[in-house]
Amino acid sequence: MESEVRYRFDSQQTANRFLNKLRHWSVSNVKASLCQGGFGVKIRYEADNSGFDYTLAELDDLAMQHEGIEF
Repeated sequence: MESEVRYRFDSQQTANRFLNKLRHWSVSNVKASLCQGGFGVKIRYEADNSGFDYTLAELDDLAMQHEGIEF
């Protein structure tokens, strides 16, 4: 099942840093792109249905490190 989440950042530079982190992220296979005029990042990923999927929690933690919030 494909899931989608979006994060908003205070600056375009921070959103780009977060996006670059995701491009080299080894936790899960995610597809990410900028949105909201470059202040947001939209992420799509395949959720693991075999048990609890930690991908969203890992994404939340990474976004928090970049002072991003889910919207």
